Amino acid sequence: MPPMLEVKNISCSYDEARVITDLSLEIRAGEIVAILGANGAGKSTTMRAIAGLLHPEKGSVLFEGEDITNLPASQVIRRGLCYIPEGRRLFSRLTVRENLELGAYTESSREAIDQRLEEVFAMFPILKARSAQRAETMSGGEQQMCAIARGLMSEPRLLMLDEVSLGLMPSLVEKVFETVVEIRRKGVTILIVEQMVQEALEIADRGYVLQTGKLVTSGTARELLDSDEIRKAYMGM
Repeated sequence: MPPMLEVKNISCSYDEARVITDLSLEIRAGEIVAILGANGAGKSTTMRAIAGLLHPEKGSVLFEGEDITNLPASQVIRRGLCYIPEGRRLFSRLTVRENLELGAYTESSREAIDQRLEEVFAMFPILKARSAQRAETMSGGEQQMCAIARGLMSEPRLLMLDEVSLGLMPSLVEKVFETVVEIRRKGVTILIVEQMVQEALEIADRGYVLQTGKLVTSGTARELLDSDEIRKAYMGM
């Protein structure tokens, strides 16, 4: 079976400054795959290129065998790929329910939207309890849950998560990673960008490590966790 996602030799720049060079990776259906690396390594740029928010200068992105390299982000979402960017980016003055419903903007059926709401409320009971509350009044952890749930409202087959642990206290980080595993159990394939390397690899099947926009190594999560080089460079061991 071919990969769900294939990134083939893409290069991307901002203002003529090269950020990613000749990068290739793939994800198979049902996997959790982590993209790892320090700040400025090109992790988020890779996600943006896949999601249609930035178009590569060269190379291609294929999703379920279809070339989506130059599609706008709105069309990428309609094909079943959802990107949750770093920083949550909720509509702070809207309620939790309103934020969630915006995640289903591609769906015209009210019945289908209500069904999706019930599904995300079952996964995130706190959001049901806070559904009438403005997003800006929630804690950081609750806002992160809301951002993930909003992404799930589009019914993605591939969910891309960018730095989901950012700004959260350790107990909430553990909860967020548990949630990612639960989402995979429901049949969603996951690509995650994360600076908390050990935590990400503990839930991932495989990982890719970037440095200054280039792939430096890849392997199974266990191989990367056991690598002295990775442990020294990214885990402080």
